Amino acid sequence: MWRICCLELPALHHPVNRTHLSKSELIMALLDILRYPDPRLHKIATPVTEFGTERLRTLVADMADTMYDAPGVGLAASQVDVHEQVVTIDVTEAQDDLMVFINPEITWSSDERAVYDEGCLSVPGVYDGVERPSRVKVRAFDLDGKEFTVDADGLLAVCIQHEMDHLKGKVFVEYLSPLKRNRIKAKLQKEERGLAREAAQRGARR
Repeated sequence: MWRICCLELPALHHPVNRTHLSKSELIMALLDILRYPDPRLHKIATPVTEFGTERLRTLVADMADTMYDAPGVGLAASQVDVHEQVVTIDVTEAQDDLMVFINPEITWSSDERAVYDEGCLSVPGVYDGVERPSRVKVRAFDLDGKEFTVDADGLLAVCIQHEMDHLKGKVFVEYLSPLKRNRIKAKLQKEERGLAREAAQRGARR
């Protein structure tokens, strides 16, 4: 099962003004993904104001590499502690059609709703059903600041909405009951303490 949230183009070797990119166009680097309940996941992302910069391309390429490596189908910049409105998504089975959404905005959503079993790289090992509009229309900008729109349904619609929640400081577990949220939080905090102990032990053995 794919985790919805994985979800830089350091240096793309040539200008990119398309919504879709292939892995071969990316120079890769992995970023650390924030884990729930890290309070930084609740920061509100700000709009990108400078397009076509090396910094933006590097951020998107690193996000893409991190997302593919996870593996996941989507990643928001907020998950890697960059609180800007940038999202990478690739819902293809082959994971070879990267979509980049900068300053995304949902301009229309369907009355019809559907429940998908969602997960998140910031909430590892946890999956649960979330109800969302089954179709959305999204307006966003590409790396060079060119506006585009996408009509999305199915997994793409779910992924877009999930990642945009991150930009608003919201994690998918917040759609769940308080009891489930508290259990998830306790489970992940326990895992985090275990990882910290393992790291300390490795450091002591050196």
